[in-house]
Order: sequence, then structure tokens, then C-alpha cells
Amino acid sequence: MPKLNIEDSVVLIIDVQEKLLNVVFNKEVCAKKAAIMAEAASILGIPTIVTEQYPKGLGETVPEIKNSVSKYFEKTNFSAFEEIEDALEGKKQVVLFGIETHICVNQTAAELVSNGYEVYVVKDACGSRAEVEYLAGLERMKDNGAHILTAEIALFEWLGGAKHPKFKEIQALIK
Repeated sequence: MPKLNIEDSVVLIIDVQEKLLNVVFNKEVCAKKAAIMAEAASILGIPTIVTEQYPKGLGETVPEIKNSVSKYFEKTNFSAFEEIEDALEGKKQVVLFGIETHICVNQTAAELVSNGYEVYVVKDACGSRAEVEYLAGLERMKDNGAHILTAEIALFEWLGGAKHPKFKEIQALIK
């Protein structure tokens, strides 16, 4: 089973935008875990990419995430792969999460896997309007070869142990 490591990772945050976040069934958990992942990536020096689906209509990325990110891509396709491929900078592990699990996250994951990337979907930082769609999206991604994990699994795999120099900073993010 592959394990996440900081050197090979890039974080890809899909469409965690104001209007989309407000309608997902698991809004509070999704927003909290997405913000934790973005901040942790910043602390650990992991490149982070954000996409926004039609921001004129759906709003911008929520501020809790926006502050930790440097690369933004606007998109209208459900899969973000075409827009972000060059920004992956040769990293082989894509830590992926966002909204909606069963549409944009799922289609992006499928293209990433089919293009040879190791895809790690952070399920507690994903959201959909309906729980049944969220669960189906996670199942579909797993069937297509993505690894499903939680924010804490990702954080502690990146650290590898309590002796990591950023351990206390990362641990403090978990409340």
C-alpha cells in the first residue's frame, strides 16, 4: 500500500466556494477539514492548487482556504485535470478534496488515476449536496483506483513520526 510523503505530494482543492459549501450536507466538517489540510500543506511546504468552478456565479474560494494557497485555476469542465496538469510540477501523489465529491472531485480523480498519478481523496474534506451522492462518489473513486483516507491519516503519514520538526505545529491544527 502506498504511503504519502511530503516530497512527492501536491494538494489539489476542488471548488470549495461560498455558494457550493453552503449547500453541502456536511458543510461544517468539510469546511473545517479542508482548511486544516490547506494550512498543513502550507506549513509543510507542499504545493497547493485550488480550482474554482464558474466563480462569477458560485463565488470565490472560502477565505479559510484562500489564505494558504498560491495557485488558482478557474474552470468550467467538471474535471480539473486539463487546467491543472502543468501545475502538478512532476509530483506523483495528488492529495485531493473538495466539492462536489461525486462530480468534480470524482471526475478529476478518474483522470488523474488514468494519467498515472497516485490519488489520495481526503473524504472528510469532501462534500456533496446529498449524502447518497457523496458516498457513491467515494465508492466510485475507490473502484477507479484512488485511495480514500481522512485528513488525520494524511497529516500523520506526511509527518511519519513525532520527531518531525513540524509535528507540534501540525498536531495543533487538530481540534
